[in-house]
Amino acid sequence: MLIIVALGGNALLRRGEPMTAGNQRSNIKRAASELAALVGEGHSVVITHGNGPQVGLLALQAAANPGGGAFPLDVLGAESAGMIGYVIEQELGNLLKERLFATLLTQVKVDPHDPAFARPTKPIGPVYDKATATRLAAQRGWQIAPDGDKWRRVVPSPKPLEILEASVISFLVERGVIVICTGGGGVPVIARDDGSLCGVEAVIDKDLASSLLARQLKADMLLMLTDVDAVYVNYGTATARALRRVSPTEISGRDFPAGSMGPKVSAAIEFTEATGKPAAIGKLDDAVEIVRGERGTWFEGGASVPTVERLPASRHRPYKLI
Repeated sequence: MLIIVALGGNALLRRGEPMTAGNQRSNIKRAASELAALVGEGHSVVITHGNGPQVGLLALQAAANPGGGAFPLDVLGAESAGMIGYVIEQELGNLLKERLFATLLTQVKVDPHDPAFARPTKPIGPVYDKATATRLAAQRGWQIAPDGDKWRRVVPSPKPLEILEASVISFLVERGVIVICTGGGGVPVIARDDGSLCGVEAVIDKDLASSLLARQLKADMLLMLTDVDAVYVNYGTATARALRRVSPTEISGRDFPAGSMGPKVSAAIEFTEATGKPAAIGKLDDAVEIVRGERGTWFEGGASVPTVERLPASRHRPYKLI
């Protein structure tokens, strides 16, 4: 089975951890063991990943370079995809020594007139207290938004329309190569009137781009791994319920946080409605069990009334922004 596996930010940097190379590698090593287990089950995988903390840090570093000029987000996105992809490929290669790997920079076409350019929503970079975030926003021309009890910079996140390297990725997959691509949602580009491409100042949502990639590759499943074990109704309250098996029509009217679970649910619905194949959301550590249908939330075209599971209040946590 060909599975597109989208790694959430927890696979790269846990919330509250210092943004160091050592922490990032330690988390990726943990993710690599779960991915290797999926391959060991006989599945083919294409791996995508987020880059919100990393691209935000690179933007801060670029802005601190005196007289150097700030690099645009598309260039920083490509830089972060190469950096993260390198570590994922190396750690997976250490576990799957007989397999071939390729980390591929991926251009993703967006609409230059997408209304998202006027309404930034994608959080990037570190978290700040409100006073610090407000001061930095005034100094640097940022737009900011709440992230739990903290604040972060937000940037435009246009809808992905086409994965331009999809045919290359397909070529590699057909030859048994494990591909790491669409890092950070891919590098956002637009087509000029003459057909040439240029990058734009934005960051594409990784889950929506992964859903598009899964459709273009005709994958058998879309798997989105994060730091919660399922999609919840009334998450963070005493009445929280875990959804286990749902159809797109049963869940599409529910409201989920735009900065975290919302895009995952939208991506799952898009994939399942377009293909009739399953999508799933769950915890990184449960990857094998999710694919087996034993854990996580499954989105299926013909699913019946959702199965729900009540959790003890002590396990309730707010959704993580990734």
